[in-house]
Amino acid sequence: MQNTKQIPETSRCEPAIYEYKKSSFSEIYEVLQSLRKDEILCDIKLETDDGEVIFGHKVVLASASPYFLAMFTNFSEKNINQVIIRQLDSRALHLLIDFVYSGKISITEKNVQILLSASNLLQLQEVKKACCDFLQAQVCPTNVIGINALADLHGCMQLSTSSELYIQQHFSDVVEGEEFLSMSYDQMVKLISSEELTAPSEEKIFESVIRWVKHDLGSRKQILPQLIEHVRLPLTSRDYILEKALDEPVFNSCLECKDYVIEALHFHLLKSDGLITIPHNIRTKPRQPGGTHKQVILVVGGLGHDYEVLESTKYYDPKLNKWQSGPKFEPRFGGGLAVVKDSNIVLYVGGVNNSRSFYQSVYVLDLSSELPCWKPSIDMLIKRSYLGVCVINNLVYAVSNVEL
Repeated sequence: MQNTKQIPETSRCEPAIYEYKKSSFSEIYEVLQSLRKDEILCDIKLETDDGEVIFGHKVVLASASPYFLAMFTNFSEKNINQVIIRQLDSRALHLLIDFVYSGKISITEKNVQILLSASNLLQLQEVKKACCDFLQAQVCPTNVIGINALADLHGCMQLSTSSELYIQQHFSDVVEGEEFLSMSYDQMVKLISSEELTAPSEEKIFESVIRWVKHDLGSRKQILPQLIEHVRLPLTSRDYILEKALDEPVFNSCLECKDYVIEALHFHLLKSDGLITIPHNIRTKPRQPGGTHKQVILVVGGLGHDYEVLESTKYYDPKLNKWQSGPKFEPRFGGGLAVVKDSNIVLYVGGVNNSRSFYQSVYVLDLSSELPCWKPSIDMLIKRSYLGVCVINNLVYAVSNVEL
């Protein structure tokens, strides 16, 4: 009997596409590594200065390293099967070629320097960064100077910046190590001239310079004046200058250094006479670790509730969004405030007291000192109140429309 049931016609469909992506290429690299070690299908031999020969495949090396890519495509090495790699440690080359084929490398204290140098040459940025990360984790006062020099040599900018900051912030500990004594003149100048240098005192910086010079007195004694130029000797105590600095044989025998002693003693003389000392060079200006001067709004004295004359000093820190108390001041209002440019010195000029008596006095507040307090300075020629005060070209101007 004939089957009359009809089979439905298949509907027309768009051509289908199925994409498959291999989840890992590790198997391929394992095969390539095996071929390399068995010297199968290898088309390049890399020879180091000590005669060590390492086999490889040009296409694999070129795919991982811009150095090899340029070598095998643009230079004469593309037509030869053996290349001598100059000034490259054979141990480092072995480890880096293994990394290209396996994606793994072990970095230790013993091999990190040669790996950093070799990876920088071969432009293997992953390994270079791994070396920098390793060194960053190892930083301590006894090795940071060497790490900083290594970072500068191989263009590791992030490591160079972080290690330099570490040296500045841990100066007292770093200068006690042997690495400090091997610093170059340029490194010393860069360090002791830094605004970011954190030291317990300028005395410590002075003593460190003397210790560095004495380590190689024959060649370093002649550059002592160039180093002392960056030591802020006026910020040391007068007794220290007279009893310690001048008693130091290396320093005392340097005629050029005595000019800096005279400058420092002159600074203390002006300070003891109560004169307003406006910094005129870098040696009389306190260092500013952590950045430039703190930006605050300063309020001194004034009138409170019931017209009470205030004795307070307050400052507002925009970063903290908070008012804080400063050193007390004798009650007065109507005076003028000014800040000396590029310093932490604040001036309060003139004003009126509780008895409504007018002043011609000038007070100075040095915010860089450990315990800031208002100190009297040289009086104005006349009494002034409700005045404007400014500092222009290191001169203090007091302006008012009434003279008392």
